[in-house]
Amino acid sequence: MACLTHIALHVKDVASCVTFYQDYAGMELVRERHVNGKDIIWLAEPGKAKKFIFVLLPGGPGHQQSSMDFSHLGFALASKQQVDAIANKAKSDGRLLWPVKEEPYPVGYYCGVLDPDGNRVEFSYGQPLGG
Repeated sequence: MACLTHIALHVKDVASCVTFYQDYAGMELVRERHVNGKDIIWLAEPGKAKKFIFVLLPGGPGHQQSSMDFSHLGFALASKQQVDAIANKAKSDGRLLWPVKEEPYPVGYYCGVLDPDGNRVEFSYGQPLGG
């Protein structure tokens, strides 16, 4: 049986993406690798670095996604108020993609945000995942 251990994104600006995922998702830097003069960053949720990591690789072209492509990363939050806070921060930062919506179970209460590379990121409450 396989176990999903990480996702890696090839991004244009690693430092901006690190700051975004720390500020918006509370991720922590767990490892910084220097390979061929480039920094490869490993992020994880606090206390979960041995279960799943998020890798940011430098030199990407920037993410372009059509309006009909709903690919995204998803983060579970502990309350509707936290979703509202993320949506308000994203609106203030010019990053809000989907305003807060509520849909029937299992979708729940969520908003969408663009990271600095153009990746779509969902922040949700009430889905049967996370926690």
